[in-house]
Amino acid sequence: MGNRLYVGNLSYDANADSLRSSFAECGDVSDVHIVTDRETGRSRGFAFVTMGNDAEAKNAIAKMDGAMVDGRALRVNEAEERGARGGGGGGGGNRNSNSRGGHRGW
Repeated sequence: MGNRLYVGNLSYDANADSLRSSFAECGDVSDVHIVTDRETGRSRGFAFVTMGNDAEAKNAIAKMDGAMVDGRALRVNEAEERGARGGGGGGGGNRNSNSRGGHRGW
Protein backbone atom coordinates (compact mmCIF):
# COMPACT_ATOMS: atom_id res chain seq x y z
CA MET A 1 0.00 0.00 0.00
CA GLY A 2 1.16 3.52 -0.74
CA ASN A 3 0.81 6.50 1.51
CA ARG A 4 -0.95 8.74 -1.03
CA LEU A 5 -4.72 8.91 -0.54
CA TYR A 6 -7.58 9.93 -2.80
CA VAL A 7 -10.18 12.05 -0.99
CA GLY A 8 -13.50 12.32 -2.80
CA ASN A 9 -16.84 14.01 -2.16
CA LEU A 10 -14.95 17.01 -0.87
CA SER A 11 -16.82 20.21 -0.15
CA TYR A 12 -16.14 22.91 -2.73
CA ASP A 13 -15.41 25.21 0.21
CA ALA A 14 -12.67 22.98 1.63
CA ASN A 15 -9.12 24.30 1.58
CA ALA A 16 -5.72 22.70 2.07
CA ASP A 17 -5.40 23.89 5.67
CA SER A 18 -8.75 22.47 6.79
CA LEU A 19 -8.05 19.18 5.02
CA ARG A 20 -4.55 18.98 6.52
CA SER A 21 -5.89 19.54 10.04
CA SER A 22 -8.60 16.89 9.57
CA PHE A 23 -6.09 14.27 8.43
CA ALA A 24 -3.42 15.29 10.96
CA GLU A 25 -5.48 13.47 13.62
CA CYS A 26 -4.48 10.25 11.84
CA GLY A 27 -0.74 10.93 11.52
CA ASP A 28 1.81 13.10 9.78
CA VAL A 29 0.47 14.81 6.64
CA SER A 30 3.31 15.53 4.23
CA ASP A 31 1.27 16.98 1.34
CA VAL A 32 -2.26 18.12 0.46
CA HIS A 33 -3.30 18.82 -3.12
CA ILE A 34 -6.85 19.95 -3.86
CA VAL A 35 -7.56 19.49 -7.57
CA THR A 36 -8.96 22.62 -9.17
CA ASP A 37 -10.55 23.45 -12.49
CA ARG A 38 -8.06 25.08 -14.86
CA GLU A 39 -10.59 27.56 -16.18
CA THR A 40 -12.26 28.73 -12.97
CA GLY A 41 -9.74 27.81 -10.26
CA ARG A 42 -12.61 26.29 -8.27
CA SER A 43 -12.21 22.96 -6.49
CA ARG A 44 -13.31 19.93 -8.50
CA GLY A 45 -14.46 18.17 -5.32
CA PHE A 46 -11.53 15.85 -4.75
CA ALA A 47 -8.00 15.97 -3.41
CA PHE A 48 -4.90 13.92 -2.74
CA VAL A 49 -3.44 13.70 0.75
CA THR A 50 -0.02 12.16 1.33
CA MET A 51 0.53 10.67 4.76
CA GLY A 52 3.91 10.15 6.42
CA ASN A 53 3.93 6.36 6.00
CA ASP A 54 1.78 3.36 5.06
CA ALA A 55 0.53 2.72 8.61
CA GLU A 56 -0.69 6.32 8.93
CA ALA A 57 -2.35 6.06 5.53
CA LYS A 58 -4.24 2.91 6.60
CA ASN A 59 -5.26 4.66 9.81
CA ALA A 60 -6.50 7.68 7.83
CA ILE A 61 -8.57 5.47 5.53
CA ALA A 62 -10.12 3.68 8.52
CA LYS A 63 -10.95 6.92 10.36
CA MET A 64 -11.72 9.34 7.55
CA ASP A 65 -13.65 7.24 5.00
CA GLY A 66 -17.27 8.28 5.62
CA ALA A 67 -16.29 11.04 8.08
CA MET A 68 -18.27 14.25 7.85
CA VAL A 69 -16.08 17.23 6.88
CA ASP A 70 -17.69 20.55 5.95
CA GLY A 71 -21.08 18.82 5.78
CA ARG A 72 -19.98 16.09 3.34
CA ALA A 73 -19.21 12.41 3.96
CA LEU A 74 -15.71 11.90 2.57
CA ARG A 75 -14.67 8.97 0.41
CA VAL A 76 -11.09 8.07 1.25
CA ASN A 77 -9.04 5.29 -0.30
CA GLU A 78 -5.58 4.58 -1.61
CA ALA A 79 -4.80 6.67 -4.67
CA GLU A 80 -4.15 4.66 -7.80
CA GLU A 81 -0.81 5.05 -9.48
CA ARG A 82 -0.99 7.42 -12.38
CA GLY A 83 -0.64 5.49 -15.62
CA ALA A 84 0.72 6.76 -18.89
CA ARG A 85 -1.59 9.48 -20.05
CA GLY A 86 -2.76 9.60 -23.62
CA GLY A 87 -3.59 12.68 -25.54
CA GLY A 88 -1.38 15.58 -26.20
CA GLY A 89 -0.43 16.05 -29.78
CA GLY A 90 1.45 14.76 -32.71
CA GLY A 91 1.75 11.27 -33.89
CA GLY A 92 -1.05 9.19 -35.25
CA GLY A 93 -2.82 9.49 -38.51
CA ASN A 94 -2.02 11.16 -41.76
CA ARG A 95 -3.04 14.80 -41.43
CA ASN A 96 -1.66 15.75 -44.81
CA SER A 97 -3.13 13.50 -47.40
CA ASN A 98 -1.13 14.70 -50.35
CA SER A 99 -0.44 12.28 -53.14
CA ARG A 100 3.27 11.93 -52.35
CA GLY A 101 2.59 10.94 -48.74
CA GLY A 102 5.42 13.17 -47.61
CA HIS A 103 5.66 15.73 -44.88
CA ARG A 104 5.04 19.35 -45.70
CA GLY A 105 7.35 21.57 -43.74
CA TRP A 106 5.35 23.72 -41.36
